[in-house]
Amino acid sequence: MIEIRDISKSYNRGNIQAVSHLDLTVPPGEIFGFLGPNGAGKTTTIKMIVGLLKADSGDIRINGLDIRDHALECKAMISYVPENPATYDRLTGMEYLEFMADVYGVARKRRREVIATWLKIFDLEKALNSQIRSYSHGMRQKIILLGALLPDTQVFILDEPMVGLDPRSAHHLKEIMRNHCNAGGTLFFSTHVMEVAERICDRIGIIHEGRLVACGSMEELRRKSRDSTSLENIFLELTES
Repeated sequence: MIEIRDISKSYNRGNIQAVSHLDLTVPPGEIFGFLGPNGAGKTTTIKMIVGLLKADSGDIRINGLDIRDHALECKAMISYVPENPATYDRLTGMEYLEFMADVYGVARKRRREVIATWLKIFDLEKALNSQIRSYSHGMRQKIILLGALLPDTQVFILDEPMVGLDPRSAHHLKEIMRNHCNAGGTLFFSTHVMEVAERICDRIGIIHEGRLVACGSMEELRRKSRDSTSLENIFLELTES
């Protein structure tokens, strides 16, 4: 579970309010989509959830633990894929996956089984022993996703995870997301692809200028909208200047 209580974050000595008094709860078993225009506060919010940024005020809890007081315990429960992931380019794909498995303490037997499964699904078997610097953008995204999937954590935080993926890999990722939540996990992800959010999310939150302007299932969002034909129209209606 992710619990966000009245968090705010500003930059430039308080002159730029990135996130303002955000309240949000994402329970186990739910795929939560987080939408907003560029600069709305999505990535700032995500970085606060995973402990990369400190909120100016408010509280964030992961499965009941405060991210400030129990940072390591919370991070051990989270798999995080950033929007622009940094990779260790001189490592091979296998070396990177072994590194991630070591960080999370994944047992040798389990890591071999999981790596073999995901490599086949994401079609990375032939590239496994090549250095990551030789990978295409899509292949880099896949190896980052594999590293995040290895530890089988309770909470997935994914920032634009579909970017760069081919249709087959995107399809497999959506299946993985749903299976994770069906097994009782929590999933929080941001995306600009409205069709994906509309199709797979249990609930959707829309952030605009640092404030949550809407939150609910597609049915709930439609009932509150003037134009209920699609998520895209609802999004545009709520974020127009």
